[in-house]
Amino acid sequence: MKTKVLLVEDEADLGNVVKQYLEISDFDVDWLQNGKLAYEKIRKDPRHYHIVLIDVSMPEMDGFQLAEKIVGLGHEIAFLFLTARNEKADRLHGLKIGADDYITKPFDVDELVLRIRNIIRRIPAATPVNRGSIVRGDVQFYKDTLKLYIGRQKEIVLTPRESELLDYLFRNENRVLRREEILTQLWGENDYFLGRSLDVFISRLRKHLSASEFVSIDNVYGVGFVFNVQE
Repeated sequence: MKTKVLLVEDEADLGNVVKQYLEISDFDVDWLQNGKLAYEKIRKDPRHYHIVLIDVSMPEMDGFQLAEKIVGLGHEIAFLFLTARNEKADRLHGLKIGADDYITKPFDVDELVLRIRNIIRRIPAATPVNRGSIVRGDVQFYKDTLKLYIGRQKEIVLTPRESELLDYLFRNENRVLRREEILTQLWGENDYFLGRSLDVFISRLRKHLSASEFVSIDNVYGVGFVFNVQE
């Protein structure tokens, strides 16, 4: 699998050169020129990238602000700063936020490639873990292993039926789901006892997800539920 890189650089010429060289060096690169767009992309799928390369000086949201927001998501994402500034205070600030490295412009792209590979080698958390999982904001769910992670909290182990239900909710997010639809689609029938069990499962999942800033379950009176996923 190729190393997945998100390059956040507002200088068009430099961004284009770096993207092309990294792709020649066998990296899979997405390039964005805006810190806000980069944050939204990462927020929706925090485990998609192995590493984020962040230019410090950008309009609207600078690199330090972007890095702080990424760290605030609660996932261990490796990032490296690219900057034209060579001041000690900037370096210390970047490292304090949690940067894995800091490279000053103009730089040799071969050196950048080596630094990225060194970071990926030494930081297991930099490897994406979204294979076989669903990631939405600060929520990460593994159906096969019945495990749910929310932000920095400890792992939650679900029951098989809770896991089935959560998987179904993720596949039908942001729309009204009727109780009878859930029961028949998941468990083949709509009866009183399964309905009571569904209420228990929904209550447990809602309690777990109360710790999330992005995902929640709301009741629709007399109808069913809405699985809300914030974009």
